[in-house]
Amino acid sequence: STCACVEYYGKALESLIKQVKIMSIHGKMKHKRNKIFTAFRKLPGGILVCTDVMARGIDIPEVHWVLQYDPPSSASAFVHRCGRTARIGNAGSALVFLLPMEESYVNFLSINQKCPMQEMKPQTNVLDLLPKLKAMALADRAVFEKGMKAFVSYVQAYAKHECNLIFRIKDLDFASLARGFALLKMPKMPELRGKCFPDFTPVTVNTDSISFKDKNREKQRQKKLEEQR
Repeated sequence: STCACVEYYGKALESLIKQVKIMSIHGKMKHKRNKIFTAFRKLPGGILVCTDVMARGIDIPEVHWVLQYDPPSSASAFVHRCGRTARIGNAGSALVFLLPMEESYVNFLSINQKCPMQEMKPQTNVLDLLPKLKAMALADRAVFEKGMKAFVSYVQAYAKHECNLIFRIKDLDFASLARGFALLKMPKMPELRGKCFPDFTPVTVNTDSISFKDKNREKQRQKKLEEQR
């Protein structure tokens, strides 16, 4: 749903999934976007992590799956997203992830967009990759900061969902969400002010001590810290 989520999960997938080309596109990549899109179209296979900037007006042949990690903010965008697959007589599948409290969105789409959906049972024997993602955040401040920004942007986007009777920010399980983003600690943001999260255990490490793998960025950070001191 957000540029920050694309940045974070795109980087995560690059590290977690080997021998598959991962590319990322979002609205803030104005100059790079066409180049990445053209390169992705030429690939024999791969994964494109993207925002709704790619939901309509583009044609990529033989897209087998459209995975919607976040339900779109508008019902029409859902149909446009699904339309990236099964084009011109080809077969394809589209999947959207919903929390139990969001299931009435299925009926809403069925009525609003005349788009019937079938439930897909959760997969068994799924690998838990969150410890690896946490380890990546502990080893590189860039990953740690990307995760925090992604979480904040996700919550803010959820709060602005046009179906706010279904997608209610007050019902969101922030602790589970933070674990799903492999966060090392909860960020400071207005939506979390005054709340306690006994189900979320922050790392014991002082996150200020996590350095950037990029030596130039770390040098700049240390310089800023010195100035603040």
